[in-house]
Amino acid sequence: MADLEALIKAFSGIGVDENSLISILANSNHEHKKSLRKGYSKFFIEDENGFERLHQSTIKNLKLEFKRFRDAVVLSLLHPWERDARLIEKAMKKGPRHYSVIVEIACTRSSNELLGARKAYHSLFDHSIEEDLASHIKGSERKLLVALVSAYRYEGPKVNDDVAKSEAEILSNAIKNADKRKPIEDEDAIMILSTRSKPHLQAVYEHYNKICGKTITEDLEAEGILKDTVECLCTPATYFTRVLDAALTVDADEESKKALTRVIVTQKELREKEGYVPNKIQGILTGSYKDFILGLVARGEN
Repeated sequence: MADLEALIKAFSGIGVDENSLISILANSNHEHKKSLRKGYSKFFIEDENGFERLHQSTIKNLKLEFKRFRDAVVLSLLHPWERDARLIEKAMKKGPRHYSVIVEIACTRSSNELLGARKAYHSLFDHSIEEDLASHIKGSERKLLVALVSAYRYEGPKVNDDVAKSEAEILSNAIKNADKRKPIEDEDAIMILSTRSKPHLQAVYEHYNKICGKTITEDLEAEGILKDTVECLCTPATYFTRVLDAALTVDADEESKKALTRVIVTQKELREKEGYVPNKIQGILTGSYKDFILGLVARGEN
């Protein structure tokens, strides 16, 4: 039945095809809707009394998919400083799995943009980001995250190559001695990653590759939040491509899908990577959510 196939397609992918739903359901009578319920066994289950009821998990998933467009609109409407402040506060409260959001913001914004987010946080929550991170985070990530959000990096082009080489060796030693102390707890490593300019860190990244014969991110494979930090600072396109790819897999969980909205709305540089985003999302996103996201990509603004 054509309507059943269209209904299944409307609920497939990320987002919901609202126009198809309106076309089908607004013109369906009781018997037609009953046939749709019987034909859509993935969503509906018939009990011993012949009553077709919607799976509880399906109700939850549908709410999330309908909500996705609204969340993208709200995130896009917010002033970038407020948006970042709210994202940091939510990530902090959700716990360790979400700390990468804090890293994204701290490491990919300009010094003035990060300062703006800190000011917005004051206005919104009557605390500083630093004090809330220090009081809420109890694990080994605390020092690194507080240092990253506190940064006001030099943004000029000058790099001292000798210092960069020396610091590449410091990071190499910190990683080699991981059995004695976690690299994320190494004071020198935290200082380097939280204070040095991005051009300087690029030089550190290149020297590390020459010294060790592989990239620092390869050596940090088991050090989740530290690897995320280095990638966001030195190879942000690699990091965000990884996040986007995870969001678009068939078995992506809800948190990974939410990351898709966050990354597309907040990362102008990724949207400007010619053809990449449209090619990735064209066949997976649906409905108003898809139209909105593609509109953001086409406009190329934050």
